[in-house]
Amino acid sequence: MEGADLYFALLHGADLSDAKLVSANLARANLRGADLSDANLTGANLTGASLFRANLFDANLTDANLTGANLRFTNLTVARLKGVIGADLTGALNVPAKYLKD
Repeated sequence: MEGADLYFALLHGADLSDAKLVSANLARANLRGADLSDANLTGANLTGASLFRANLFDANLTDANLTGANLRFTNLTVARLKGVIGADLTGALNVPAKYLKD
């Protein structure tokens, strides 16, 4: 699914664990409660996406665009967030310490 155009996709509760979504367009997608554990979202566009209560355990979000994404109650345990654009981590769970503001 690398480079897939999933703009405005309804993926509520979907099992996308281990998915390869490198450079995918997930702008405004509904990923509420989705399992994205171990997913590779490097360079993905998640602008305005709803990730409310999603599981991103060990997900790779390197260089992903999360501008306006809803990350409330999203599990980010050991997620890789290097170079993430526009992420508001307010309300996200288990944010790796190195990404927290002092």
